[in-house]
Amino acid sequence: MNLVDLPSSATAGLSVRPYRDGDRERWERFVYACPQATFFHRIGWRDVYEDVFRHRTHYLLAERGQQIVGVLPLVQLKSLLFGHSLVSLPFAVYGGAAATEEAATKALHQAAVELGRELGVSHLELRNREAAEPEWPRQDLYVTFRKELLPEVEANMLAIPRKQRAMVRKGIQRNLRSEIDTSTDRFFELYADNQHRHGTPPQSRRYFQALHRVFGDDCEMLTIVSEQGKAVSGVLSFYFRDEVLPYYAGDLTDARDLAANDFKYWELMRRACERGLKVFDYGRSKRGTGSFDFKKNWGFEPAPLHYEYSLFTRDSVPQNNPNNPKYAKAIETWRKLPRGVVNAIGPMLARHLG
Repeated sequence: MNLVDLPSSATAGLSVRPYRDGDRERWERFVYACPQATFFHRIGWRDVYEDVFRHRTHYLLAERGQQIVGVLPLVQLKSLLFGHSLVSLPFAVYGGAAATEEAATKALHQAAVELGRELGVSHLELRNREAAEPEWPRQDLYVTFRKELLPEVEANMLAIPRKQRAMVRKGIQRNLRSEIDTSTDRFFELYADNQHRHGTPPQSRRYFQALHRVFGDDCEMLTIVSEQGKAVSGVLSFYFRDEVLPYYAGDLTDARDLAANDFKYWELMRRACERGLKVFDYGRSKRGTGSFDFKKNWGFEPAPLHYEYSLFTRDSVPQNNPNNPKYAKAIETWRKLPRGVVNAIGPMLARHLG
């Protein structure tokens, strides 16, 4: 269904315009109230995209009269390696339009397509949790894992399948403990070490500092410490409404033998339960990966993500992910580079990966 196919009553008084500085508080209030919105729709991400990555943003609002009825955050990515695109949203698992009316969603999509053509991008990408444009090409690679938390801590422990629960208890028996950090320092060291081992360019230390500064207590670093006081695993999580989303993680090679990663996610779940949160969002994984299997082992069921594309100057959906065989040699080479070199040049590459 196109915008023009909707009844005139649905489009009467509906308009789409670019975000303006005076819209900040109204945008944020709408995002918190709109059921379709996610943490990645928060206006603070616009600051991060522009200040840290130097990407050009194109945030759109749909209004009916003086009331916001939809938002669509868009970021323009321009890279010699990965091309020129308009994405909602890079570095995010969720994006796309968040709206309270179907007409607003359609109007925002139409405006985004027109903007993409005007900017001369090769494609528009919307990272939707629910299908919004069934006629568009889509990426069928990613799933998300979300599960409701039970009200009691012990009930959540018992809801974990037996083998995975044994791994959590192994971490408890090794006297691991969790600590909440007020800086990103310990987390970044664990994250950078993990990225290097996996052959992936890391984000910059400045990026994580910006996330912590912009989102405050809604961006939390939890570190797992061994009995000897050594930081062995960490996770940076986002909090939104009644949900927790563990998003970036890192560990040392010691973590596997200590079951530190298993303990880490249990500690996050336990703390979330004690805070009265309702949903544990394990985030995105690619089908057929270790991450996918790990989350299934916790009793979480995958739900497909609907990454939908409007293609302008290309004839197929882009495959800019580590599963693409053409990146295999680059990944292997990256693993062999010295850690200092990786941390220095990695962020310059990562800012274009999206």
